[in-house]
Amino acid sequence: MTTTTLTYAGKRRRQALTTLAFLSPWIIGFAAFFAYPLASTVYFSFMHYNQINPPTFVGLRNWKYVFTEYPLFAPALWNTLWLVVVMVTLRVVFGLGIGMLVTKVKTGVGFFRTAFYLPYLAPPVAATIGFVFLLNPGTGPVNRILGALGINAPNWFNDPSWSKPALTVLALWGIGDLMVIFMAALLDVPKEQYEAASLDGAGAVSRFRHITLPNISPIIMFAVITGVIQTLQYFTQPTVAGNLASGQLSAPGTMVPPGYPDNSTLTLPQLVFTLGFQNFNTGAASVIALVLFAVAMAFTLLLMRRRSGLLTED
Repeated sequence: MTTTTLTYAGKRRRQALTTLAFLSPWIIGFAAFFAYPLASTVYFSFMHYNQINPPTFVGLRNWKYVFTEYPLFAPALWNTLWLVVVMVTLRVVFGLGIGMLVTKVKTGVGFFRTAFYLPYLAPPVAATIGFVFLLNPGTGPVNRILGALGINAPNWFNDPSWSKPALTVLALWGIGDLMVIFMAALLDVPKEQYEAASLDGAGAVSRFRHITLPNISPIIMFAVITGVIQTLQYFTQPTVAGNLASGQLSAPGTMVPPGYPDNSTLTLPQLVFTLGFQNFNTGAASVIALVLFAVAMAFTLLLMRRRSGLLTED
């Protein structure tokens, strides 16, 4: 082996070590906060583990229990998928609409931006408590106003048919995060393209379809994917809303079952918490956590392949 070859090999080795040194913070974080927890979840899904005694191998018993014997898994999965499809879609559409509306305002832009963004800053627990009282079927001002207008007001969080729409209204109220993102994307669309389309006689719908959407399609994809991931982790709002609407308050030493009314607000993250930290059934909780991971990956891959029809290309 020649001296030139040894020098080249040493240079390549130094470059590799330098690259590895720069990547090491990400590699350590990935291993500690994703790879290890995921591997542990897979491991515990095949174990009987109550967080007190050592885990014992039980094979597919936890998977069989969750999919065939646990009665709350099916409604929780349905509610979670409903919220992902309906809530994420409405949030993206509503956020884009509000963003377009604010960008068209000529005066008072700062006021409208602040007014639409402030609800997003409200703590989730406080916002949910406020909405439960506003939508209270007996004393809430919303139902009183609807009754005064002659509209048959629903029971909102006390009605299984209206509990998920009520949570969706709460999510639309805090739309400020998506509004800001879409506003930045809309303001970045070249005005020359709008001017050229106007000269060619294109209407508002045609300009939106052929100019606005293609330019902001990466932002739409970002909003949809992050919205799906956040909704699959939906825990605080349905838990607080169900507890308050039911009139049951958690106290030390007590356990309030989630999902009121009639399991209509029950989500998969709530089952993970209930099984893993209240019933100490870590194996079944790990199975549901893996189901959540699989659903998130499926939605993400589907959206990345642009099969959902949410994005358009010219």
